[in-house]
Amino acid sequence: MNQLSIRGVSRIFTSHKGQQTTALTPIDFEVRENDFVTILGPSGCGKSTLLRIVAGLDHPTAGTVLLDGQKVRPVADRGMVFQSYTLFPWLTIEQNIRFGLRERGMPEAQQKERADYFIAKVGLRGFEHHFPKQLSGGMQQRTAIARALANDPKIFLLDEPFGALDNQTRVLMQELLLGIWEAERKTVLFVTHDIDEAIFMANRVAVF
Repeated sequence: MNQLSIRGVSRIFTSHKGQQTTALTPIDFEVRENDFVTILGPSGCGKSTLLRIVAGLDHPTAGTVLLDGQKVRPVADRGMVFQSYTLFPWLTIEQNIRFGLRERGMPEAQQKERADYFIAKVGLRGFEHHFPKQLSGGMQQRTAIARALANDPKIFLLDEPFGALDNQTRVLMQELLLGIWEAERKTVLFVTHDIDEAIFMANRVAVF
């Protein structure tokens, strides 16, 4: 069953002087439920632009993106992890993971239970009360992954999340993410420009 449908989607940016830049040429593809799809291509080919459109953070110039048959909009049914570490520096690890749950009005006891579950999943037990600046880059990305998954998104979007990590940490994070995917059975779109990573991570590869 196709969960995500991308139909004729393109994106053109227009400067204040009227100059146009094509960030994404028209594209069509389908993503089935529980797929792990890597989007592979060189820098500047539109991978991140497409991911932001799917996330509802940008809009296409033309075309349509449907999630479960509905046009996408910026709601919590998609979890997004960026290459940069986008944690709130004034919140602890546990508070970062609980942030979206709190904003949705989830009872505090349920917030804590869900945060504890994903803290254990990403191997951060014992670091719940640390602040982001006290953690390594890999641990910060584990927190970002846990925060996104805690909201129980229908589809999980990752934009080169391991690009800034050293090779050893990167391999560990790849294996961690695959383990979570196999356990949680989320639909995943994963942007990368690394061929080996694309092949290792995905059951389908979309080449831009």
